Amino acid sequence: MTTPRDLLIVAMDRPSSRSVERGDLSLALAGAELIDLLGADAVRLDGDHIVPNPRRPIADHLLDEAASSLAQQEPYESVDDWLWRRGRGLSAAYLAALEAEGQLARQRHRRWLLFRTSQMVLVDSPARRRARDRWAADEPTVAALAVGIGIHDKRTEDSPSVADDAVATVLTAVTDALAELADERQRRARRLDEAAKTNYRRGF
Repeated sequence: MTTPRDLLIVAMDRPSSRSVERGDLSLALAGAELIDLLGADAVRLDGDHIVPNPRRPIADHLLDEAASSLAQQEPYESVDDWLWRRGRGLSAAYLAALEAEGQLARQRHRRWLLFRTSQMVLVDSPARRRARDRWAADEPTVAALAVGIGIHDKRTEDSPSVADDAVATVLTAVTDALAELADERQRRARRLDEAAKTNYRRGF
């Protein structure tokens, strides 16, 4: 399994007081993909730009797709640009992959709040158990991504930290992108509220 798949399974498995936004999850999955590509030596970072290493096949087809989509020549893509481009609709792609692999099943009554309209639930599987083990071990990468999408408490000084500088750079970029997305949602909500008030005053 991969970090994006583990993160998605954890998000579906964890009780949460609110649903996880699709956009938030997609950005976090894109960050998780990049972290795995770094771990597989498929890419390296030059500052905040992603430099691909010589191509070699990656067993996971979504990660392989991610690697093949990278800019192969200068100017290389920045981590921030990668998150927004690769993250577009990525949560749906991973859900479809898990369903195709038999990791999910349709159920009339949902047991988790990942998406408000979803009727998919996790089945018991080795992949689910591996993700649970990684979560129970408080693996810092998964935990940090989980904090970003709101399914984990804030990290403390006693929490395991990320030692790799490149991974830390990606996690920081994910945090910044999530904050930017939250700000945009708030701006949209304010505009809608102001428009509603204006229409009310005009008698519409």
